[in-house]
Formats: sequence, structure tokens, C-alpha cells
Amino acid sequence: MAAFLMMLWALYQLRLRQVAHQFNITLEARVNERTRIARDLHDTLLQSFQGLTLHFQRARNLLPDRTAEAIETLDAALDGAEEAIVEGRDAIHDLRSPTTAAKSLAEEISLFGEELVSKGTNTIKPVEFRIVVEGSARSMRPNLHTEVFRIAREALRNAFSHSQGQLIETEMAYTESLFRLRIRDDGKGIDPGERVRAEKTGHSGLRGMRERAELVGGEFEVWSEPGAGTEIELRIPASIAYETVIAPSRSRQFWRRKSNQ
Repeated sequence: MAAFLMMLWALYQLRLRQVAHQFNITLEARVNERTRIARDLHDTLLQSFQGLTLHFQRARNLLPDRTAEAIETLDAALDGAEEAIVEGRDAIHDLRSPTTAAKSLAEEISLFGEELVSKGTNTIKPVEFRIVVEGSARSMRPNLHTEVFRIAREALRNAFSHSQGQLIETEMAYTESLFRLRIRDDGKGIDPGERVRAEKTGHSGLRGMRERAELVGGEFEVWSEPGAGTEIELRIPASIAYETVIAPSRSRQFWRRKSNQ
């Protein structure tokens, strides 16, 4: 009887530990989700509205003596407001998005790139967008899939908005050892000092992209020189990135889209 009671007590303690462990996992997931939401709000809406406030303040200071400059400042504020709406829509979409992605990562990035191309206004030098996929595409862990897409989305938005390049390319590589994402352009590039300042202040989303990469256990690098374009690279170990072990492959797939505007 004593041995039986001891066994029941041990089972009870084991069950308590299991419940406590599950509770800790759930609590940690909620904390991480709230941290992610706070970071998204800071990277998108708060910074955008802060920039709008500065534009409006400058326009107010220019009136009524320097009307032409005030109008230019207000035009820039309107452009910023449009970007803020887009970023806010993206943030809301992310909060509502399901855990498991309905589309592959390449499809999501391709659709987003095509959307940016369709919004292009440069009729003299239309932008060409291309995706290159090396290796056999594999299913990624749902949360990581979402974070990688957000990094790609921010990098593409920067390239289309600021690079002034004619070719913007996304390269995705599925290898046995890691998953690699590269986004490059042939635009005007960034001065190294300006890039460091931008990352420290959170401008252009560089710091947010790096934080996302570190959060999922990846490495994030940026290369850029004036006149030589810009390239970002994200590397994530295969043991973290994939749901299953991958097999070697040399297959390549291409998606191309060129603006007809």
C-alpha cells in the first residue's frame, strides 16, 4: 500500500511539473508575441508618425514667408503618410495572419515584389524585379517563415523606395547546412557612415531587420558602397530553419516581373 501511494505521489508530482512546463511555454510565447507587436509598432507606426510630425512642424515654420518650400515639405509629409498607411496595413496583416503560411516563401516575396513594381512611377528606367531560388524549396517553421518574410519585405521596400536602381534581385538558397536570403540592387548605394547612423537610429528598418534575424537565431549582414548598390544577407542554420532535413539539389527557379508603366 505504501509503495502504491508513493507511486501515485510520484505521478502527481510528474503531472504538476508537466503542467508547469506547459504553462511556462505558453507564457513565454505570449511575452514574445507582445514583444514582437511592440517592436512592429515602433518600427512602423510610431517612427512614421514621428517623421510626419517633424514635416508638419517644418512646414509651419516656413509659412507664410517661404510658401514654395512649405508646399514641398507638405508634399513630403503626404508621401510619408501614404507609407505609414502601408506599414500600418502590413502590421495589422501580420497580427491577423495564421501561424501556418498558405503560400510558399518564394510566392509571398514574388507577389510583394510585383506589387511594388506595379506601383512604380519611373517610366524612363522601369525597375526589373527577379527572384532566384537555389536548391529544393523546403517547408520552414511557421514562425520563422513569417519573420523571414518580414525581413524580405522591409528590405524590398527600402530597395524600391531609396536605391534608384534598375534591377532588384532576391536570391534564396536552400542548402544542407543553412537557409540563405539575399536581396540586392544596382542602385546608388549607401555611404558606410550613413548606414551605421541609420542602423543606430532605426532608420530604414535596418535595426529592426537585424533584431528579427537575431531573434530567430540567424545572422544578418549589410554590404553597400556609394554607386555600387546595396545587398543584405540573412543566414539561418538548417537545424533552425527547416521542419525536415533537406536533400542536396541544384535546381533553380526564376520569377521575373518588369514594370510596364
